[in-house]
Amino acid sequence: MNAPFSRALVVDDLASSRAWLGRALALAFPGIAVEQAASLAEASRHLASPPPLALIDLGLPDGSGVSLIERLRGRAMCVVATVFDDDAHLFPALHAGAEGYVLKDQSHEALADMLRGIAAGQPPLSPSIARRVLRHFAPVAAPGAAAANGEVELTARETEVLRLTAKGLTRQEVAQLLDISAHTVAGYLKDVYRKLAVGSRAEATLEAARRGLVG
Repeated sequence: MNAPFSRALVVDDLASSRAWLGRALALAFPGIAVEQAASLAEASRHLASPPPLALIDLGLPDGSGVSLIERLRGRAMCVVATVFDDDAHLFPALHAGAEGYVLKDQSHEALADMLRGIAAGQPPLSPSIARRVLRHFAPVAAPGAAAANGEVELTARETEVLRLTAKGLTRQEVAQLLDISAHTVAGYLKDVYRKLAVGSRAEATLEAARRGLVG
């Protein structure tokens, strides 16, 4: 069977992430030509004749990848590739026209498997993202079913990053322990700080202790 895509556009401000995404594309679709852009401005140069597939990061130096997804809607299949797994990033991207949403906390082999599913009509979604989408459209729980104390919910990975950070580990050390990049760790911490309304490691450590994550 011929590969469904001969060209793809990768938009990410980090060279290491662009290389990772490029490897996944090459593994999923041998022979694919991969074009790269590190910003919205650079990506705009590819829009006159855009590739049929685009992997787009959301946090770009000159704006949000969501705006690029909107411009490519109906012209290319857009798949978000990001560290953010929260509703505030997920649903605006899907609303803008993203047809897939994958996280960077995995191997390029795993991402390649997701991308291959496009040929079978399967949208590339990281498992945790698929669960989040399902929860979003699930029936509303009865009053009182949520935690009575109104505790802010963190994902399992966010909780682990918070626990290790509260123990005094650096971002690089956390990244090595969890087998993800330091950039991915930074993204999780940004989300944790936002959710918990804290602005420093000290405040995050106090919150981790309150939650019983550290002794």
